[in-house]
Amino acid sequence: MARLTEAMLWPLRTLLLARGTLFPWVPVGIGTGVGLWFALSWEPGTGFYLFVAVVLVAALALRLTGPELAHPPAVIVACLCLGALAAGHRAHQQAAPMLDFRYYGPVQGRVVDIDRSQSDALRLTLDQVVLGDVAVDRTPVKVRVSLQGKAPQMAFVPGQVVMLTGHLAAPQGPVEPGAFDFRRMAWFDQLGAVGYTPNPVLLWAEPAGRDQAIARLRTWLSNGIMAAVPGDAGAFATGVMTGDRSGLSLDAVQALRDSSLAHLLAISGMNMVFLTAFVFALIRYGIALVPPVALRVNAKKVAAVVAFGVALFYLLLSGANVATERAFIMVSVMLGAVLLDRRALTLRSVSISAVLILLWQPESLLGPGFQMSYAATVALIAGFAAVEGQVLRERLPRWAMPVFTLVLSSVIGGFATAPYAAAHFNRFADYGLLANLLTVPVMGAVVMPAGAVAALLAPFGLAALPLWIMEQGARWILFVAHWIAGLEGAVTAIPAPGAWVLPLITLAGVWLVVWQGRLRLFAVAPFAVALALWITAERPLVLIDEGGGLIGLMGEQGRSLSASKGAGFAATNWLENDGDLALQEAAAARPGFSGPKGTRAFRVGDWTGVILTGKGAIDRVGAACTDADLVVVADIVQTTQQGCLVLDAARLRETGALALRVDPQKGLHLQPAHHAQRQWSPPYPAQVAIWLPHPEGRRVAGASPAPAKTAPTR
Repeated sequence: MARLTEAMLWPLRTLLLARGTLFPWVPVGIGTGVGLWFALSWEPGTGFYLFVAVVLVAALALRLTGPELAHPPAVIVACLCLGALAAGHRAHQQAAPMLDFRYYGPVQGRVVDIDRSQSDALRLTLDQVVLGDVAVDRTPVKVRVSLQGKAPQMAFVPGQVVMLTGHLAAPQGPVEPGAFDFRRMAWFDQLGAVGYTPNPVLLWAEPAGRDQAIARLRTWLSNGIMAAVPGDAGAFATGVMTGDRSGLSLDAVQALRDSSLAHLLAISGMNMVFLTAFVFALIRYGIALVPPVALRVNAKKVAAVVAFGVALFYLLLSGANVATERAFIMVSVMLGAVLLDRRALTLRSVSISAVLILLWQPESLLGPGFQMSYAATVALIAGFAAVEGQVLRERLPRWAMPVFTLVLSSVIGGFATAPYAAAHFNRFADYGLLANLLTVPVMGAVVMPAGAVAALLAPFGLAALPLWIMEQGARWILFVAHWIAGLEGAVTAIPAPGAWVLPLITLAGVWLVVWQGRLRLFAVAPFAVALALWITAERPLVLIDEGGGLIGLMGEQGRSLSASKGAGFAATNWLENDGDLALQEAAAARPGFSGPKGTRAFRVGDWTGVILTGKGAIDRVGAACTDADLVVVADIVQTTQQGCLVLDAARLRETGALALRVDPQKGLHLQPAHHAQRQWSPPYPAQVAIWLPHPEGRRVAGASPAPAKTAPTR
């Protein structure tokens, strides 16, 4: 009995011995609580939050008054509760109307953001929205409209009140079950509708007073930079300085992604660190050049205060998105450590910033920016700490330090972020390390310092030279991006992992970095499990778009699509999640479907199906049901059909996108994307899986041979 008790207490004693190194587990605990809250299939009520609050108080009481062995478990339980409470509070705080119908008519609103869509269309985000004949309590707080007309548009400035006639609808849900929920992301942004207009946008009123003053300053600076530096180089410089990437061509954006250089364009930790480090060094060594001043003030602390002011201004100027806020908090923690005479960059400082972000904006946990930023930062701290004594201080010549630091940081950062980039973007840039080695020094030593100097000299009309220097650096980065992206095999497609893969990889990484001694080798277990789950993950045999206009059928050559145009967002994401680099048009040419454009027949194992689109689709439903087991129609069917399962636009609105898999025993399994009922879910009850029994030998005339009965492992 004594041995059993000792064995049970061994983990607690081990945790107690590690006291002083466990703080990095605090954000892990909070993040786990946030993740579990988001994983719920039902919306928690008051009782749930009261229970969690009671558990939190009990855990804190145990930590304060209980035995030492109970302190680490009590802290972890408290962190889990804090994460769940923070997520619930944030979701209710951001609650705002979402359109529950398709709207066409007049739209009035104030411009708060200007960017570009994936199709390279200019896009406006509006607040203070007014919709024709829509009650105020049903009107979204924000809407986003793509400008798809060919007529020239006016020059937009944040703060302008504009009017347009457009099509709006609620943000789309996941393109397939288990995929990223864009509707959820829109909920936390209070974005209640998205749409487009083919018509010109009319100016209703100019910005009033100081309305959107920072955003207007950002636009003014962006226009000034692009006027002095034309083309993609100017748009790149504008993007890294102000966050305005609307001027960058789609070709340049794609090249940056395929070469693993898109992170240079995002205003994140690297850009903010480059800028604040330059300002910090400029102030500190500038003071050192004036001995009377240097003898009377602490140059390092003065530099930290000025650098903090610059970082704050940069945060506001760039639009204060989540990635920039995260970078600002991390920089602030580091500068605060300088003011307090502490080591600026440690696992503790990074952990503090993660705690603040998770409690303030818990939804950021689910985004690639949060995951990749913290993975890279933690890995860099741990990696350089591991080689600091043996390499940096003893064995490496001083002249080789910059080269060694650049190579090591690129290798560590690339290795740490690779799983997250592959999981979220379904691609791996094979030459990303080379691209970063060729461009990151230019970004830190040329582009950002020249941009800062240009900003300082602009009021005196002396910004031409630093802007020219900035242009050369931007042109070099874009040249490298296009060159690398154009190499054969530059991009390797990666299929989407299952839900547990990234959490297990994160657990393995944190365990490896934080834990001391031989026990850190246990990190191999969750990493191996994650890798096995990723490799053996099976993609759905059939995917049906929530609009009913597109079906994707997995075959020997990859996923075949029922149409070469339409539902492009779903088509692109399906192919990317398959680990397929093909375009929609090429995927539509693959075998798997037969029949004319509006009546596409397909076969899934023993089942036959038809997708009906275009004019007169409803009139063809009855005939299709006589030959098919499953009929998908992109319209609303008013009459009940016998002999087949009809998935019309109304039913697909309730289920969301569908994934089909074959169960040899039960039949065809149709899994809905809308399987949970949360605040951001569509206004329909959560849907359960649909089972289609084995047919009695009916076939679609002329259908192509059936693909494999189970989705191939990719």
